[in-house]
Amino acid sequence: MAEEIKKTASETKPETTVVVVSDVPDSEKESTSQTEPASVVVSDVPEAEKELTPQTEQASETDKGKSTPVIESASSFKEESNKVEELPNPEQKALAELKELVRDALNKHEFTAPVVEEKKETALVVEEKKEAEPVVEEKKETVPVVESKKEAEPVVEEKKETVPVVESKKEAEPVEKKEAVPVVEVKKEAEPVVEEKKEAEPVVEEKKEAAPVVEEKKEGEPAAPAEKVTEKVAAKEEDSAKTVEEIKETIVEVTGTASSAQVVEEKQTEEDVQPPAPAPAPEEVSIWGIPLLADERSDVILLKFLRARDFKVKDAFAMLKSVVSWRKEFNIDQLLEEDLSGLGLEKVVYNHGVDKEGHPVCYNAFGAFQDNELYQNTFADKEKMNKFLRWRIQFMEKSIRNLDFSPDGICTFVQVIDLKNSPGLYLFKKELRQATNRALQLLQDNYPEFVAKQVFINVPWWYPAYYRMINVLFTTRTKSKFVFAGASRSAETLFRYIVPEQVPVQYGGLSREGEHEFTIADPATEDTIKPASKHTIEFPVTEKTNLAWEARVIGWDVSYGAEFVPSAEGGYTIIVEKSRKVTAASETVITNNYIATEPGKVVLTFDNQTSKRKKLVYRTKTKPSD
Repeated sequence: MAEEIKKTASETKPETTVVVVSDVPDSEKESTSQTEPASVVVSDVPEAEKELTPQTEQASETDKGKSTPVIESASSFKEESNKVEELPNPEQKALAELKELVRDALNKHEFTAPVVEEKKETALVVEEKKEAEPVVEEKKETVPVVESKKEAEPVVEEKKETVPVVESKKEAEPVEKKEAVPVVEVKKEAEPVVEEKKEAEPVVEEKKEAAPVVEEKKEGEPAAPAEKVTEKVAAKEEDSAKTVEEIKETIVEVTGTASSAQVVEEKQTEEDVQPPAPAPAPEEVSIWGIPLLADERSDVILLKFLRARDFKVKDAFAMLKSVVSWRKEFNIDQLLEEDLSGLGLEKVVYNHGVDKEGHPVCYNAFGAFQDNELYQNTFADKEKMNKFLRWRIQFMEKSIRNLDFSPDGICTFVQVIDLKNSPGLYLFKKELRQATNRALQLLQDNYPEFVAKQVFINVPWWYPAYYRMINVLFTTRTKSKFVFAGASRSAETLFRYIVPEQVPVQYGGLSREGEHEFTIADPATEDTIKPASKHTIEFPVTEKTNLAWEARVIGWDVSYGAEFVPSAEGGYTIIVEKSRKVTAASETVITNNYIATEPGKVVLTFDNQTSKRKKLVYRTKTKPSD
């Protein structure tokens, strides 16, 4: 019988629990609408973000005129599917293109190759080639000099003036063997000689007319002097011819050496371009423990980069390469093995429970840095600040390794940012501001699409101004996941995404450390206590039943009592707990039990005499009595 009661209570608890409140409306819809917190969208949120934000909800009358600003923007962002077959066609096409780029990069070893250094080296080679090009052009320009000298060959009498040119060429002889540049300069100096020859053409004609006189002298008696003259002229012609031939030979040698050098370079480049060795195997690159293109989990990783860049394939690929490069520079593999315990940061950032959709919940409580000793140990100098950043990245990496990257798995977190006890924390503590901004930037750049929802609770009055300053650090898609709530609405806001039994007790939930009667596996019920009214909850029990219950009111400041009312007529009501005033400072969660000796009901009474409505969470379970 006890087992049947236990089964019935666990399966149909909402139906068997009777709430008797004279001033509470019967409509559940009205009660639900009153529990919804008001939304105030930050004025500088872009229009694209405003479209993702639902209509501002109606605030209750008791919340009007509060001094604490509530900048809650509960967007309608819904996490997309990671199953490829469920993606729209454009997104499927973008994923296929990105996979092709990644495959090509793996084949070419672009993820590990020093791309920047190679580009610099090739640039230097190009510059060297460009510097060598003018030398070749100058050599080509020396060809007309030879031609002009060829035209001057018939001029026999004017070869006397070419003698200085021969001397200058003799000076250039040692240059002919090694350096081609001096030869070019000598040839340039020889250009005025060509012009002089052109000016001497009329003289040549006059000397041609005098040629018969030489012949007449040959016929005359004094032949010997004439023969000497002709012999001298012939010798000079031979010398000039030799000089011309020597110039031709030097040009041929220079051009020949240059062409042979070019041939050698071309052969070397051909050998470099077409190596005889087989192509290397594709490189293996893993990120967050998932090898790229190995299986369907890789598709989930690539979709994160595509969504972070609005499905712009080239931008997503560039981000992927940047993240892989950063992970090598940051030595992520070594960081995972590094011992960073003992920093006292376990209460600053920690994981606790899951949300209603199964996402792990990560809490960030920066109010802990009000402890001056902890603050100095964390941010006193640059070395300690860098150690904090390494600890934060290590925490993120270890948390990611616990995610399921299968297409139907959970691969994102819910982040809760607690700003309680942090008035002016970011504005006046420079070291903390610098460290958190740097950590935010690292997480934004290298961990795309790992946040399903980011809830800011206990938001102080100064935070809207600070949010406007850091607003530029986030993309529109990221900001659409932000939810802000002031201190009076923090617990209710968390309950919208996380069940009360999974929320830590310091944030209004029922989850506590240590061994207790109830655990996370025991479900809780939410309710609302209206202002200036009594709220009662009835738990029916049978004979020989041990009924345990746990309850809390957010903010308390109400009176609480419990009693047992027997079902039999004329039975006496038994006071289980005398009515008493409970404040937020006195208790957080009330736990008790009652062993029934006869059928009846246990009644819990909450008397709220304040002008504010209260949030109530409770849970019960039955155990067989000994």
